[in-house]
Amino acid sequence: MSTIETDWTFLSSYAHVLICLAENPNARLREVAERIGVTERTATRLIARLDEAGIVQRTRHGRRNCYRIVAGEPLRHPIEARCTLDQLLRTALGADNAQVFTSETGDG
Repeated sequence: MSTIETDWTFLSSYAHVLICLAENPNARLREVAERIGVTERTATRLIARLDEAGIVQRTRHGRRNCYRIVAGEPLRHPIEARCTLDQLLRTALGADNAQVFTSETGDG
C-alpha cells in the first residue's frame, strides 16, 4: 500500500493552535508555529483572532504568555454547532489530557 501525500488536513490551523495550547498553555509562539507547520507571524495572527473571539485568554507571566482556553462554547460553523470546543479538545487530546483547559463559557 502506498502513502499518498496531501496538502490538507481535517482540522484547521485554528484547531491545531488550540490543541497545542491545550497540551501546553505555556508554549512559546515559536514552538506552536513549528508544531503546526506555519510561520511565527501566522501563529501570532491565529492566536490573536482566537483571543479576539474570546476563545483564548492570554496572561503575561514575566516575559512569557500563558494561554487559557475557554472551551464551553459550541463550535462556530452550523454543521459543527452541536459539538463544543471542550468535546473537540477531549477527543483530540484523549481523556487523560482533558484537564489542561477550562470548560467554562466566555460569558461569565
